[in-house]
Amino acid sequence: MPNPYLHVLRTPHALPMVLAAFVGRLPLSMVGLGSVLLIASETGSYGFGGAVAATGAVTTAVSGPLIGRWADTHGQRRTLLPVVAVFVAAGCVFLPAVKNDWPTWTVFASAGVAGACIPPVASMIRVRWTHLLRGTHRLPTALAMESVVDEFVFIVGPVLVTFLSTTGHATSGVVTAFVLAVVGSLLFAAQGRTEPPPHGHEARSGPRAIRSPGIRVLFVVGAAVGAVLGTLEIALVAFADESGAMSLSGVLIAALAVGSMASGIGWGSVHWRHPLRQRLSVALVLLTVLSLPLLFVGNVWAMIPFVVVAGVAVSPSLISSFTLAELLVPRSATTEAFTWIGTALGLGVAVGASLAGWVVDTAGANAAFTVATVAAAVAAVVVASCQRLLHVPAEHAAAPAMAR
Repeated sequence: MPNPYLHVLRTPHALPMVLAAFVGRLPLSMVGLGSVLLIASETGSYGFGGAVAATGAVTTAVSGPLIGRWADTHGQRRTLLPVVAVFVAAGCVFLPAVKNDWPTWTVFASAGVAGACIPPVASMIRVRWTHLLRGTHRLPTALAMESVVDEFVFIVGPVLVTFLSTTGHATSGVVTAFVLAVVGSLLFAAQGRTEPPPHGHEARSGPRAIRSPGIRVLFVVGAAVGAVLGTLEIALVAFADESGAMSLSGVLIAALAVGSMASGIGWGSVHWRHPLRQRLSVALVLLTVLSLPLLFVGNVWAMIPFVVVAGVAVSPSLISSFTLAELLVPRSATTEAFTWIGTALGLGVAVGASLAGWVVDTAGANAAFTVATVAAAVAAVVVASCQRLLHVPAEHAAAPAMAR
């Protein structure tokens, strides 16, 4: 039996699209950290850098659905080009504002505009796969592959931006992130043969994706998974610090991504027979259960395998959510639906990281993992009690069983 991922990549014109999207989404994991490192280098304040990065993260989350609706209405290329132009302009203000000690508001304003206009390539490529493979057994595999790529991006990006920012000029990390965003987005926009057609009036006047009860349930799931990721990022660093092994904090975070990547690869290659909504419910229960041991592990080396295991449930939760989102809304609202989940993830990361930081300060690193367990449990309960809302509409009944 041929490898299902190779089968997906053999889709006509798919490989250039995938490569361009990989370059274009790398900055998602680089801009925030690069900004913190640059500002800390220039001002000596990590708090200021963190506040600026948080501003960009919030505006990214808020603007995502709006940009997604524009893309559904006018087309991806016509949306990407002006978004990239504003992103570049904001970057050209942000760098001198930090370097030349401009008024604080200019730093926050330019970071906010840049965050709002960071090209949403990750959502757009999922829409392209949906356009190319809708109704086939290959679509869930393609969406699983995108989740794996996301995990890889968040392994490579932070390492790259940290290396550039700390071994060369302090601006190197941020500048590289901006260049990759622009180059990748323009290359992605140039892939006209894979671009879905705009839906024009249908998307502009049709119902918003978030009005779908099922999408609102998936918004809760996205926020919960984001809270898990935000919590673990903070709590694992704090745990390594408390254990006197701060140098291993990166290993712990990478272990989470490795577990999630491995499960994502496996998840996307299986021909599932159970409905998607049930698989999502099982994945969230697993995420809850597998996060529990983190509360009790006391040794940093013992923590590594437990983190890998906890990561196993992350990708299946996201893969199932994105696949369900595609099936629960009209084609004219697909991009918007995907960006709502992305928005939920971003907001969840911010809330989870904030809560985890507070718990670390008051009760220690192990106690902070409770935030992740509670978030996953809440999502599991919501999905289990809202199975009816996640039932795929009748018009998708002819889709392959694995896509339902």
